[in-house]
Amino acid sequence: MSKDAYIHKMLPGSPGSPLLFVFHGTGADENQLLGFGRDLVPSATIVSPRGDVSEHGAARFFRRTGEGVYDMNDLARATSKMAGFVKAHVEAVKPSAVFGLGYSNGANILASVVFEEPTLFDASALMHPLIPFEPKVQGSLAGRHILLTAGRRDPICPPNLTSRLEAYLRADGADVTVEWHDGGHEVRPNEIEAARRLFALAPAPKR
Repeated sequence: MSKDAYIHKMLPGSPGSPLLFVFHGTGADENQLLGFGRDLVPSATIVSPRGDVSEHGAARFFRRTGEGVYDMNDLARATSKMAGFVKAHVEAVKPSAVFGLGYSNGANILASVVFEEPTLFDASALMHPLIPFEPKVQGSLAGRHILLTAGRRDPICPPNLTSRLEAYLRADGADVTVEWHDGGHEVRPNEIEAARRLFALAPAPKR
């Protein structure tokens, strides 16, 4: 898969630094999380793809047929395409570690890639993900660090599904941290600090 499979922006980092992929939410684009990524991991090379699906003009990473109802065939297509895109950039940059951060729809495509390619990301921050299906992890998540963030009153991502996703990830061996707030689908400061800690503390893998 090509490094240019998606329209994207890239911010170069320090030589030998981590590679951080950031995945935007529905209706945003490759600019949404660039600055956020730079703030979280200042030395990293940051890659931000734009979703290749349009939902009434809003960019997304895969199709859905209703709120919380995913087109599973298109999710499989998008997952394979994104995994190839990530691998192409990893091969080109040869980073010290590979991190992922996604918000909402971006968290969903990141989670799906993690299920399909569990050794691809060393640490992943899934901010307000909605996984309404039982994931089938293609291997083990042992040694992988995953942060879930969620709002207890999130109308889009029910808290019980966040807790269920946590259980799935733990069962597959991941080191999981969950950061809650009492609001809805918005990102709050405690989530940002949790993501900062995740990437700062993730040990450098043997590559």
